Amino acid sequence: MYLHKTIIASACLAAFALSTAKGQAKHEDTEFYTPVPKKVTAAKTNSEAPSDAIILFDGKNLNQWVMTDDRSQPAKWIVADGILTVDKKTGNIETKQSFGNYQLHIEWRVPQNISGTGQLRGNSGLFLASMGKGDLGYELQILDNYDNKTYTNGMAGSIYKQTTPLVNPSKKAGEWQTYDIIWTAPTFKADSSVNTPANVTVLFNGVLVQNNFELKGPTQYVGPAAYRQAHGPLPVKLQAHGDKSEPVSFRNIWLREL
Repeated sequence: MYLHKTIIASACLAAFALSTAKGQAKHEDTEFYTPVPKKVTAAKTNSEAPSDAIILFDGKNLNQWVMTDDRSQPAKWIVADGILTVDKKTGNIETKQSFGNYQLHIEWRVPQNISGTGQLRGNSGLFLASMGKGDLGYELQILDNYDNKTYTNGMAGSIYKQTTPLVNPSKKAGEWQTYDIIWTAPTFKADSSVNTPANVTVLFNGVLVQNNFELKGPTQYVGPAAYRQAHGPLPVKLQAHGDKSEPVSFRNIWLREL
């Protein structure tokens, strides 16, 4: 009986203490005023860059780009009327600067007079992190898929050969399309094994098509993807796909490091 009363008394004291603590709590207890976020001037339109962005292509020149297969060479694609167009004779291009985590905006267009079907219809690629010559890296596919069937993990908005986009918001060939991307680069342990895999979120024409997708490794045309090589920050790459279809064009490319 004594033990029972002791337990009841202890419970009452605990309840009273909790009630008293709640009574003393103030809204200020859960408010903080530092750090103060850096002020950034937002763009007037989605195409324009915010004030803290790195402008990778402003329609004037390719000063921020080099040839992928020989980084000592300036990028040799075609710039005219504010637009960057693939020159397939020269090869892939990539940024001079390397990046880790970032937000990227890019606009692309497949020619209105495009011919071909499947993967031979305005094929290009945005490599979110380039791993050197050729098509090595982590690729977000660019392709005309308004009315063009192909394997779904190789269509526009896919992380190539790894995942299908959640939906297909493709516009008609000849219309400008946009990718807005949040890229979280992979990290590696001292023994070069994966610490945290890469993740990506993609808005395609303002529609969510990749929702924090976890990549299995760099994208591959043949065979399963895997993290086989540790790396740090890497350039962003644009692909000159080796087919005979009409070349893709780009504009308004900007990036914010995160």
